[in-house]
Amino acid sequence: MSGNTFGKLFRITTWGESHGQGVGVVIDGCPPKIPLNEEIVQSMLDRRRPGRSPASTGRREPDRAVIMSGVFEEMTTGTPIAIMVENKDADSKAYKPYADLFRPGHGDITYMAKYGIRDWRGGGRASARETVARVAAGAVARALLEAKEIEIFAYTIELGGIKAIKRDLNMIDKNVFCCPDMDAVAKMKKRVASVRKQGDSIGGIVEIMARGVHRGLGEPVFDKLDADLAKAMMSIGAVKGVEIGSGFEASVMLGSENNDPITPQGFDSNNAGGILAGISSGDDIVMRVAVKPIPSIEIEQKTIDVAGNSRTISVKGRHDIAAIPRINVVCEAMTALVLADHLLRQRAIKHIESS
Repeated sequence: MSGNTFGKLFRITTWGESHGQGVGVVIDGCPPKIPLNEEIVQSMLDRRRPGRSPASTGRREPDRAVIMSGVFEEMTTGTPIAIMVENKDADSKAYKPYADLFRPGHGDITYMAKYGIRDWRGGGRASARETVARVAAGAVARALLEAKEIEIFAYTIELGGIKAIKRDLNMIDKNVFCCPDMDAVAKMKKRVASVRKQGDSIGGIVEIMARGVHRGLGEPVFDKLDADLAKAMMSIGAVKGVEIGSGFEASVMLGSENNDPITPQGFDSNNAGGILAGISSGDDIVMRVAVKPIPSIEIEQKTIDVAGNSRTISVKGRHDIAAIPRINVVCEAMTALVLADHLLRQRAIKHIESS
């Protein structure tokens, strides 16, 4: 009922709050004999860690992953895998002035409506800090997918209205915004600096690509692969929209334009984004997510307090200017979790067929 578990065969349950002792995840259903150690998990966590870009928060968290169960001699054992990351640099006193105020754009007011109580220290469970657990779980899912030569990339194609024109994936790891267009990177840096001076924030668009996904993953009705991917992306706090393949552009295309011609060599185009009728086609899976601006801004805004009185608020402290690029690896992790789950589900079907 509480919605903290994701997946069917490859299942994860995340736990923890922004300013609690730590955050973590329990992974159930991971097959045995998958190579895994803390360095593999750490390599993904490091990409989410604060302080790696000009748009990032000043909070300094080492985010050191500790695998507490489910791994022996650097191999998964098939039993539940528990991973924990301690919170080291939480500054709860910075949130005290807002303890009785609802911050615009945050989940403060909705959490109070649902539970009648909320953790005002950094947003508690609603904080983006929860995504640390998702990324740790995504590292495990990725280790499973790598055995099948499935690769996942997430890269910034728009930030604060600055659009990337080129798609040179070799450039993703060579700039602070994980952008495939180096010409756009310089403009993005200027945009971030300008917005920071204003005390405001910006959003953008992240594109995610999965290569090497073979045909047949996904279920035909409610558990369509694209439906599960969309749910996975929308479960990330800052994501407000998802499109797959041609997405919203399909609405203005003719059928003759949107259909992907099929040849003996494969598809001539990929408007479907690698998914047909909810099932992977063998082509690259391509989707984009719209990321909203960070709601914690210094510009004064209207709000109310817990008693319903009109107030104003200016949120100061250590906050990102944009969720991008730290959110990119979260998108990769959620994609990996969906693909790992559907890979195991398809494997179960094949096992039944062969028995």
